[in-house]
Amino acid sequence: MKLAKFDTQPLPHFLMESATVDYAHADIRKLAAALSSDDSTATARHCFEWVRDHIEHSMDFHREEVTCAASDVLQQGTGLCTAKSHLLVALWRANQIPAGFCYQRLTLDGPNPPYCTHGFTAVWLNGRGWYRCDARGNSKPGIHCEFTPGQENLAFSSRYDGERTYPEVWAEPWPDLLTAMEKLQNISQYRSHPIDARPPAADLCVSESAAPNME
Repeated sequence: MKLAKFDTQPLPHFLMESATVDYAHADIRKLAAALSSDDSTATARHCFEWVRDHIEHSMDFHREEVTCAASDVLQQGTGLCTAKSHLLVALWRANQIPAGFCYQRLTLDGPNPPYCTHGFTAVWLNGRGWYRCDARGNSKPGIHCEFTPGQENLAFSSRYDGERTYPEVWAEPWPDLLTAMEKLQNISQYRSHPIDARPPAADLCVSESAAPNME
């Protein structure tokens, strides 16, 4: 398996723009500038907290709109965990902070299938390395995610059979996940048939062994 490795800085892929991470969009640029400061870690925190607190998680708020691209998430003000991660990474990259995507395979509710793909993020912090954090929102009982570099506090852990937390940080969202998201008509459809995506080849990701300070 080919893994992207680095010693002091991530590869350029973790700053790139795409159709999903469309940070050149005027609205994203404007918000990214408003959230920026002279300290990159403070900027990263501002972006995290804004997405966590201002973008409504589709399931928690019973929203039916399906969003995917970062600009669409911002304009609609809602998204699944995966969609929220697209916006957060876009805001970080708009501020020239390297960032990527992380995933878990979880049951949708309780110990039994069906399974779903949960998306969260990782950001490169100078002097610390990669830091994983989850901006899905604290609107679900029992979840309290904060931006605390050096201490990871994800929304969920892998507890049940079939669940897992993938150790990689990916430069782009999984193609299989994006394809499934594009086919969604509404969130009710997702509730009935949650997305259980497959990871792609690991040529645009960094492994946990090559990513310091992941925990």
